[in-house]
Amino acid sequence: MEKKIRTVFSPCEREKIIEKSRFVAYATHVESEDEARAFIAEIRKQHSLATHVCYAFIADKSGNLQRFSDDGEPQGTAGVPMLEVLKAKKLCETAVAVVRYFGGVKLGAGGLVRAYSSCTAECLDEADIRSLEVCVEYLVFVDYTGIDGVQKYLSSNHCSLLSTDYNESVCFKVAVKKAEEESFLTGLIDYMQGRVQTERGGEYYAPFKE
Repeated sequence: MEKKIRTVFSPCEREKIIEKSRFVAYATHVESEDEARAFIAEIRKQHSLATHVCYAFIADKSGNLQRFSDDGEPQGTAGVPMLEVLKAKKLCETAVAVVRYFGGVKLGAGGLVRAYSSCTAECLDEADIRSLEVCVEYLVFVDYTGIDGVQKYLSSNHCSLLSTDYNESVCFKVAVKKAEEESFLTGLIDYMQGRVQTERGGEYYAPFKE
């Protein structure tokens, strides 16, 4: 069975001051290294006068595509701590960037590690985290006398109604979690006493709130 994937669903931003340095953390959903680097490039463009723009990302569902950068900070004090936060929170397809405007006070190696990791963690704590799960799309066909029954069944089960088409019969397009596919179909047929037809479609990942 395919595993659930945790990811940031929508962009998030958080700012804090540490020893007179201004830190601005960003997090977003990405699905490739190109998307992650485009996100970082946009942050650099927004903060062209910043002292550092450090980043880390895990840009695939397997968690293998990992990149990071200290962007001029002492080696190991920014990018790696940020990446470790992503890994600790079990996030994939997620990119984070932390912008620093130097305030004149040196933080030392330990201080930098704490600053970059805490900024990343606090930003992610406020982010909309979703679980990506494999779904199966189904077409559910019923005659007009069965509309209310199908609607009641769909509303009481964990599925997403994508569309409804009214022709000679009524066709409901729904997305069902693959892990619940068998019980969904069995329950639907029992509930409708066999007065329903289904057609299986494709599979894809869809986001669900945790």
